[in-house]
Amino acid sequence: MQYPPQQASVQSPFTTTITKENTRTILSVLLATSIFSLLFIFSLSSTNSSTNTAPQYPRPDPYLFPTRPTFNKIPSDPAPSSVAYLVSGSAGDAGRILRLLYATYHPKNFYLLHLDRFASQTERDSLAVTVQSVPIFRAAQNVNVIGKADFAYPTGSSSISATLHGASILLRLSANWEWFIPLSASDYPLITQDDLLHILSYLPKDMNFVNHTSYIGWRESRKLKPIIVDPGLYLSEKTQMFYATQKRELPHAFRLFSGSSHAILSRNFVEFCIIGTDNLPRTLLMYLSNMPSSLPNYFPTILCNSRQFNRTVVNDNLLYVARDEPFRKEFRPLNSTEFDVMIQSAAAFARGFHFDDPVLDRIDQEILGRSPGQVVPGGWCLGESEDNICAVWGDADVLRPGPGASRLEKRIVRLLTNGEFRSHQCVVE
Repeated sequence: MQYPPQQASVQSPFTTTITKENTRTILSVLLATSIFSLLFIFSLSSTNSSTNTAPQYPRPDPYLFPTRPTFNKIPSDPAPSSVAYLVSGSAGDAGRILRLLYATYHPKNFYLLHLDRFASQTERDSLAVTVQSVPIFRAAQNVNVIGKADFAYPTGSSSISATLHGASILLRLSANWEWFIPLSASDYPLITQDDLLHILSYLPKDMNFVNHTSYIGWRESRKLKPIIVDPGLYLSEKTQMFYATQKRELPHAFRLFSGSSHAILSRNFVEFCIIGTDNLPRTLLMYLSNMPSSLPNYFPTILCNSRQFNRTVVNDNLLYVARDEPFRKEFRPLNSTEFDVMIQSAAAFARGFHFDDPVLDRIDQEILGRSPGQVVPGGWCLGESEDNICAVWGDADVLRPGPGASRLEKRIVRLLTNGEFRSHQCVVE
């Protein structure tokens, strides 16, 4: 093996000898320069600190999330759960979304607001500005607005895409939530978040509350076999849904289950649908891409066809809807005549409210204890003013469950009894 020839060391004719006196001179210059640089840096930092006097929230407020010693934790008292909410609406729904945000707000939760592309960018920007103006939202750093919106046609598969998009963002935003709940602008809570988080903290974190049935019936000809083309998947402007004249056969590789677009899903299941290695969620997504009203079929079908999750399903989504007949396909709008029935149902949410219907004011006053333009008071609120008790806040882990927690507890206990739970879980009819 040959190596390149080594070059001989050549003494430069310009090389000078550094004396001890020159060395002292150089060190003195370097020392003086260093001291001047440090003084200059300190002067800049002091100037910046004196001018930045406005309060900022680069991190969540430590009063909401104080550091606790691990040895003080009581084993029999579980830490409160956390919910990730995807609140969706369309054109003209910014006010409804904001009211729903106030009604479901808790500092431990995470909120992603989505005004779809049927809404204007001005409406979307206005919603974001309003959210940033609320002090508790800035302090907790837990409310976000989707800037680049999606189309979400109710009768197409673009609604699945929008839901999965929102869920994936929430997974990225925080690793601390355990449950995912998608809400529409026509939904409203029937219990406080202190009630809901208190009950969820005592449940296994892998449970999924999803209405589901394998009975097809009228859905076969109207919902499952027709072929459609959802323009929300490939067009940038609103247009009509395209229906094909052909129909297709039902699948043999998996069993179709139908349900509701509302669900309370575990984080483990959401991760399974979005980043899991099992191909069933993606296969089903491709199959449903040309099916009418595909979102109510997506989550129930994955849950009941997965060995990993088919034993975690509770056949109840804890949502109240009003139907004139038990098997009627569509639900009717809610009003004040439904108030007592809604509350007695012990549901966590109700669907089908008109914008600013008087029944919402009654729910705010009698159930949530919420004043107009304010969030629902919870254990974290320490203010003395009755008009705005949440103007001063403390530990977000402090919950004060009320009568709503007792109602929801009785409903869930009834659902989880041995005879009720297993007999209604992914049953093939």
